[in-house]
Amino acid sequence: MWKILRVDLTKNRIKHEELGKDLTRYIGGTGFSTNIIYRELDPLTPPLDPRNVLVFATGPLTGTSSPMASRYIVAAKSPLTGLWGEADSGGFWATELKFSGFDAVVVQGASKIPVYLWIHDGKAEIRSAKEFQGLSTYETERAIKKRMWG
Repeated sequence: MWKILRVDLTKNRIKHEELGKDLTRYIGGTGFSTNIIYRELDPLTPPLDPRNVLVFATGPLTGTSSPMASRYIVAAKSPLTGLWGEADSGGFWATELKFSGFDAVVVQGASKIPVYLWIHDGKAEIRSAKEFQGLSTYETERAIKKRMWG
């Protein structure tokens, strides 16, 4: 896809970026995440500071016919250790992100109201989630699906 989606929750802005040649030499989710965090985050930034970045990045074979290849990484400066924090997962999410047109999503900032990110067919929106406040994770997922598809 060769695109990164940047989300600034403080400014309520979304920006699409081409994947720079500097990032193409880093392979996959861990490589992208490491490079983005290293380049963009001041090492003295506290983990829960809105300036911290949260990076979701797909693996290099995501979306291909290669078996067991639908992988993605979520990485940031960890609140637990104050250092690197990373989680790796599989399933449909990585392929859906890639087919929506993005290799990575970089989230930064803090919204004043509850919001969620809607990504679909190469477009993205920051949408209000006020109506979902107080719901559990499962209830929120069901409510958003009902809102989108009836």
